Amino acid sequence: MVRRRDRRWPVGGLAAHVEDWAPGPVQSSARLDRWPSDAFAGVLDQPSPIHASGDPLPPLWHWFHFLDHPAQAELGEDGHPAAGHFLPPIPDRRRMFAGARLEVREPMRIGEEIVRRSVLADVTPKQGRSGDMLFVTVRHEFLRDGSAVVVEEQDIVYRSQPAGEQRGGPPVPASAEPGPAPAGAWRARLDPDPAMLFRFSALTYNTHRIHYDRPYVTGVEGYPDLVVHGPLLALLLLELPRRHAPDRPVTGFAFRLSRPAFAGTPIVADGVPGPGPDVELRAGVPGQPPSITGTGRLGAARP
Repeated sequence: MVRRRDRRWPVGGLAAHVEDWAPGPVQSSARLDRWPSDAFAGVLDQPSPIHASGDPLPPLWHWFHFLDHPAQAELGEDGHPAAGHFLPPIPDRRRMFAGARLEVREPMRIGEEIVRRSVLADVTPKQGRSGDMLFVTVRHEFLRDGSAVVVEEQDIVYRSQPAGEQRGGPPVPASAEPGPAPAGAWRARLDPDPAMLFRFSALTYNTHRIHYDRPYVTGVEGYPDLVVHGPLLALLLLELPRRHAPDRPVTGFAFRLSRPAFAGTPIVADGVPGPGPDVELRAGVPGQPPSITGTGRLGAARP
């Protein structure tokens, strides 16, 4: 059943378009081959974590599997599919990844067949500085032999923006060299450029033009430059425990995206491990508020 956090929706606006919208669950399956993991490790200039069939898939690296592949004629003006099962029926739709929550009960493994069952979990209209917004949460369960091994909820925010109307995005933040990491902190750096963003779009079959089409992103969406993918920022956060605590599996992860990052500006991710299982994570342009914040939960060290 779809949760609707505020049933006293305002009359009109985006809420009017989704008042009776209730798409049913869908199911798909994929065999987890190693090529996407090898390819993404190359994007990060890291060695691949996959050595043989049966190796665990790092958390969230399932984003390189279970990909939709709409026909070219089905794409909208912004590069996204014009219609889709979990895409709300609002006019002149624009989207942004807002955040997610992940629970890892058991890791998915290379070579196995996994079933993904997806349901619409929540629809919430809100008012923001740019006008009406619609928050849509989709819940994915990843099943092995009928049992959920990984559960993920994704929050996507939608708004209306007619073609040719700029949104007035923020300027490219001034970049500064990061200071030294605090004692005991984890750190990773990403230097996104157009080639990196193109490769990540290809790996995720993401045709959203804000990531590769500079005339579009500046002239239509109103951003100052190509936008770094929200999922790429989330994966950068998870690089911190993967690189600095490889013997402790990630059992949970939650993150929130708060401001865009752009090609040509370095992004630094920091993590502060505490005495318990939780690690506070953040990433953004040095000297600026973070673009993403999150909390990772780590299991006990493997023997």
